Amino acid sequence: MNKEKLTTTSNKGVELIKKHEGFRSKAYKCPAGVWTIGYGHTLNVKNTDIINLVQGEYFLRQDLTHAENTVKKHLTRLSQNQYDALVSFVFNVGSGNFQTSTLLRKAKVNPNDDKIRYEFSRWNKAKVNGVLTPLLGLTRRRKDEADLYFSRDLCTE
Repeated sequence: MNKEKLTTTSNKGVELIKKHEGFRSKAYKCPAGVWTIGYGHTLNVKNTDIINLVQGEYFLRQDLTHAENTVKKHLTRLSQNQYDALVSFVFNVGSGNFQTSTLLRKAKVNPNDDKIRYEFSRWNKAKVNGVLTPLLGLTRRRKDEADLYFSRDLCTE
């Protein structure tokens, strides 16, 4: 497996994020009560905002930069698939949660540790009516991220 210093999320990683975020052209309130649009974009979104797919893609690429920088700050030698999976994870759970996670601690010690798969799976809950509850969508996302993380890079983009 080729491990190199990575700078951007591959198309495969972007498609994984798009699949799980979904695209919404009209602003909506996410479960946390934050105005959101496109593929999970929240910066300066107002309830009357409407965008198209091109704008959504632009916002997504901008938003990915923060998640990419967080992963690069903590882990410097990853395969493209490991990097993409972690960027998707950080994009969803946030940098602060990632930085204090056991997943990151294990990846720092040994990025190929099989226990990392379990660490992905632990992040499948969100507050529903004030109670931390497993959500099917998050369970699926964590499985897809772990599967990507542990898949072999057959070629680089």
